[in-house]
Amino acid sequence: MRGTAMLTPRIRTLGTALREARIDARFGLRELSRRIGTNPALVSNWELGQRIPALEDVAGILGALGIVGQEKQRILQLARGTAEPGWVARGKQSDPDHLGGLLACERAATSVVEWQPLVLPGLLQIPDYARALFLGDGLPLKDAERQAEIRMMRRPLVVGPGAVPCEVLLGETALRNPVGGPSTMARQLRFLADLMATSAKLTVRVVPSYRGGHPGLAGRFCVYYVDIGDPIVYFEHQHAGAFLLDEGVDTYRGIADRIRALSLDSRASATFVQNTAQYFREIAQGNEPDEPRITFD
Repeated sequence: MRGTAMLTPRIRTLGTALREARIDARFGLRELSRRIGTNPALVSNWELGQRIPALEDVAGILGALGIVGQEKQRILQLARGTAEPGWVARGKQSDPDHLGGLLACERAATSVVEWQPLVLPGLLQIPDYARALFLGDGLPLKDAERQAEIRMMRRPLVVGPGAVPCEVLLGETALRNPVGGPSTMARQLRFLADLMATSAKLTVRVVPSYRGGHPGLAGRFCVYYVDIGDPIVYFEHQHAGAFLLDEGVDTYRGIADRIRALSLDSRASATFVQNTAQYFREIAQGNEPDEPRITFD
């Protein structure tokens, strides 16, 4: 397959799973290629998501590596339906396949537009904020800390020399919801304010609650633009992640345009983030400040 198919999160996740299985089994590319009767370049292309192995090829690789049981079924399930552009990855975002699909989108992205009505985007979170979210989602402390670390490792997508243009549309509620408590929220918003002031490729715009109804209230989504093929739309749910690559993508690009039209400009958004950070800082210090208000348009 060529074009968009080569960029699907499912295909890239399959390639990563095959590579990790080979490394865990302590096989080199040449040794594995010899075992399954093909050339190392083709196996490498499969692992990189540049070529799509047939189901029989995947089964042969797993057999040669001695992969059995649940892990074998997981990888075979990834290999089924790779021709389909859309994909629903089962499990929480912290689960291997779901996270793998998300990482595949981030690696392929040339720009990103994200809408978050209730919480701050994962790539802009500080560790304490991320940890509080994962704990609230039911993960044990050790797993929550590990997932928070992974989230920090993904931040170069939007911050640093390799960052891509990223536009974040934030619901006002996302800034007012005290995830992790007032102290954590104050530090989180101060961090966000600093990023807004220093990152040339990051744009954050706040959508006031008083704007009323709009299509974004149906839920959060993220659009990843890529060099080859159509953009990829990602939705996160409680126990699944959905990746959309067909004609429905245009619908979400239009929704993002409508949300953007309701948002404050960058300067007003930065002021509101700073004021809200100060509000939570005052609460953390035992004071009773007035709630920050949006009094500009």
